[in-house]
Amino acid sequence: MTEKWTAEGEAVTALILDVFRLNGRLVSAGDRLVADLGLTSARWQVLGALANAERLESVAWHARTMGHHRQGVQRIVNDLEKEGIVEFQPNPHHKRAHLVLLTPKGQKLFESAIALQTPWVNSLSSGLSLEDIATAKKVIDRLKAHLEPESENVP
Repeated sequence: MTEKWTAEGEAVTALILDVFRLNGRLVSAGDRLVADLGLTSARWQVLGALANAERLESVAWHARTMGHHRQGVQRIVNDLEKEGIVEFQPNPHHKRAHLVLLTPKGQKLFESAIALQTPWVNSLSSGLSLEDIATAKKVIDRLKAHLEPESENVP
């Protein structure tokens, strides 16, 4: 006999499908928002990871933090490096895994993207309570934790 969804399993399945749809719409909206800056949502996401990192890290570390494959992030970082938006520095802990940082040009580009994002996200969040946003974040954080590689819930 095939196992049936629990009520929670069915609800999380519906939530996952909605998150997939939301992700697609966010990527499309982000692409439109920063297109005039020469960015895509993917490039902007990498810039954000670099700008918000507490310290210099390797591409692999950023990819893990973002939940992406290293190869995809590496391709974007290489393209950004060719454009003078990021640069590499030697990593004292690993000869081949260089550290990545924003150049002044990259920092300015990121700040320009945030200047566009701020009024957009303020409008997007209109009508949502801080309590509802905190609850949604708590659920997402818990699901992310269950999906971490070291989680016991990974088949």
